[in-house]
Amino acid sequence: MVSKKSRSPFSFSKMVAAKFVTIFILMELIMRGFRFGAVDGLSMDYYIMTCPLADIIVKNTVNSALQNDPTLAAALVRMHFHDCFIEGCDGSILIDSTKDNTAEKDSPGNLSLRGYEIIDDAKEQLEQQCPGVVSCADIVAMASRDAVFWSGGPVYDIPKGRKDGRRSRIEDTINLPFPTFNASELIRAFGQRGFTAQEMVALSGAHTLGVARCSSFKGRLGNGDPTLDSDFAKTLSKTCSAGDNAEQPFDATRNTFDNLYYYTLLTKNGLLFSDQTLYGSPRTRSIVNAYAMNQAMFFFDFQQAMVKMGMLNVKEGSKGEVRGNCRKIN
Repeated sequence: MVSKKSRSPFSFSKMVAAKFVTIFILMELIMRGFRFGAVDGLSMDYYIMTCPLADIIVKNTVNSALQNDPTLAAALVRMHFHDCFIEGCDGSILIDSTKDNTAEKDSPGNLSLRGYEIIDDAKEQLEQQCPGVVSCADIVAMASRDAVFWSGGPVYDIPKGRKDGRRSRIEDTINLPFPTFNASELIRAFGQRGFTAQEMVALSGAHTLGVARCSSFKGRLGNGDPTLDSDFAKTLSKTCSAGDNAEQPFDATRNTFDNLYYYTLLTKNGLLFSDQTLYGSPRTRSIVNAYAMNQAMFFFDFQQAMVKMGMLNVKEGSKGEVRGNCRKIN
């Protein structure tokens, strides 16, 4: 695995360039707020009159939680993706199962999700400050944004005004991408939700944070996978000797948002098959190369794709609600 020190002699200049890019994008997104407001009823200043401290409350809650446990940054970003990719960005991932319904969060693909208590904490504070105003769906989106920035990633703002959905069913999670997907399957799955291949590769860069469990990658071991570096295969085999729940970081900087994830793909050190396939496919290899060599470009494309993802099938008006408790429908 490539160390952070050896991967680039220009890391300082890249960092400076990335900061300039993120400042530029933040200004652009603010200026485009009214355009976002015209689509799906969202706007950057949605809570300016009804709950002006909403962003600050969520940010402080997230920062406090991540100070105690930095690994939760990856969890919050993943939660936002798993929420949006199913019923749209409507907080359906937060709903608890009942005797009459098994909810999304109890799907095998979601059992490793964490960080629900952070959303609960932010919601409780917001209900005290401005009852019945800020949706759980918006809290998840804001928390993901704040987790990215806290971990060293780009700063960006998101339009707000999502309503919470009233449906959360385990059978819907069959539409989540699997870690065994190849590039064509990933392109198709993301394309069905309006994303380009480049946006899919950019969003995959969220794997710069966090870990995967052995059960997600053990299928690559013991069969001479030509896309897997032999030394890395030994590392993964050692990890899996502790069982299916043993964890392996996606890259060497598991709590830092950077472009090291793409470097791992260049050296056949991609953890999941669905990671390594991005470099193996001619349709996505050049994008991986570009992001590995240019962190500012990755940051730029990632934040754009995240804003777009956060607008998937949002609920408006009577199509949704603002839950008093994020874990159950009103």
